[in-house]
Amino acid sequence: MTFTEIAEVVGQTPETCRRLMIAARRQVAVSRSLRVARTERDEIVRAFIGAVRRGNAAELVSLLDPRAEVRANPDRCAVAGRRPTIGAQRVARYLLRPFHAHPDTTIVEQETPDGLGFALWEDGCIVAVATLDVSEGAATAVRLETNPHKLSLWG
Repeated sequence: MTFTEIAEVVGQTPETCRRLMIAARRQVAVSRSLRVARTERDEIVRAFIGAVRRGNAAELVSLLDPRAEVRANPDRCAVAGRRPTIGAQRVARYLLRPFHAHPDTTIVEQETPDGLGFALWEDGCIVAVATLDVSEGAATAVRLETNPHKLSLWG
């Protein structure tokens, strides 16, 4: 499709569509260049899970990039942040808060389409699935799926 055709479909100008395409290609190229080996990524994920299980904020911060962010994908039924939480200290607090409020929450390694991640279970129900982006030995992003309709596929 031409940019003019795309613009008509999405309600933008052809120039805006062209700029978005350039930005998306650049982001894909950067993302591909930052990928790490699966074994290295899985080691970071397992260390991350251990730190969360122990409630060790300092250890968790050491596994996070200083500019790390956490994003939750809620729906209107789920209570979760719609804006990203940014910064290793803030991300660690965000991730550990539910364990302080709900000590019966368990964390389980979970294979996801994005690789090894983890699931949070409470009272026999899955409440979240998380995946990590890893670069240069640290987690750069944590994505939480908290939408109950999507989580029903995991449970």
